[in-house]
Amino acid sequence: MIIVMRKGASAEALAEVKKKIVKLGYQPHVIHGEIRNVVGAVGDERGKEKLQIIASLPGVERVVPILKPYKLASREVQPQPSTVEIVPGLEIGGNEFIVAAGPCAVENQQQICETAVAVKQAGARLLRGGAFKPRTSPYSFQGMEEDGLKLLAEARELTGLPIVTEVVNPRDVELVAKYADVMQVGARNTQNFALLKILGQLDKPILLKRGMATTIQEFLMSAEYILAEGNRRVILCERGIRTFENATRNTLDISAVPVLKQQTHLPVLIDPSHSTGHASLVAPMCYAAAAAGADGLIVEVHPCPEEASSDGPQSLRPDDFQRMMDKLRAFAAVAEREMAD
Repeated sequence: MIIVMRKGASAEALAEVKKKIVKLGYQPHVIHGEIRNVVGAVGDERGKEKLQIIASLPGVERVVPILKPYKLASREVQPQPSTVEIVPGLEIGGNEFIVAAGPCAVENQQQICETAVAVKQAGARLLRGGAFKPRTSPYSFQGMEEDGLKLLAEARELTGLPIVTEVVNPRDVELVAKYADVMQVGARNTQNFALLKILGQLDKPILLKRGMATTIQEFLMSAEYILAEGNRRVILCERGIRTFENATRNTLDISAVPVLKQQTHLPVLIDPSHSTGHASLVAPMCYAAAAAGADGLIVEVHPCPEEASSDGPQSLRPDDFQRMMDKLRAFAAVAEREMAD
């Protein structure tokens, strides 16, 4: 249910509404607006009609059912787009089109630091890099783990770029959170609800990637697991879905961008690297993402893709990334977005 407060309702009235929601066995989530506040009451759908009694409390304008199965992610609760602050002065979902870039996997100090410097010079605002790598084959490179996280921290110290890195196992959440500015949930863990619940208890941005065979509704329900635990700093990422087509690694569902923008207030990024699997296709999909209304990109860049431990064929060289970023500015401008110099 959504409890809409009257314009100018007092803080005391809002506190009483929250208290009543808790007493009825639900969790209150307050969305502060410029004109009025809204409170989402989230919990067991059975017996939700009893929340209608809240309409009689002072300061309450009306009580409205939330029709979507995902409550806190829905635009019914928050009609305006939300922004997610990464670090002071950098947010995703605002007017700036944000690009995160870096290698699929951290391999050594020279590789990650060289890449970090290059992507920053090209205009990237975050550094991506995998320390824990969930792979289809158990014999493939699995990442450097904490040593990789330490190298990412060195690259952040060198360039000032915040770090985006994946957490794979619930037991590693605390470790990864020590180093990461943004915690990434990969496609294979989109419906790892135990992991999502733990991440929902952090005060860190969560980049949630869409699963390979996940519907939009299932994707948003995964986001709901994080939001329901209290963490509102969720960023969605479309990274391609599995279809019958084999010309690309996955099929980039570019239509997911406007669909998500209609259904949810959460920011949306596009991963053109994992969706296409081919470096030559990355730039066109970056331009398409900007034109479709995405809030940014997460792109794989490697100084020597042919020697990469992971995903070399889809990684851009730094020079190619620079050229893509230069051209991308025009597409961002058409979408009325700005990009950092």
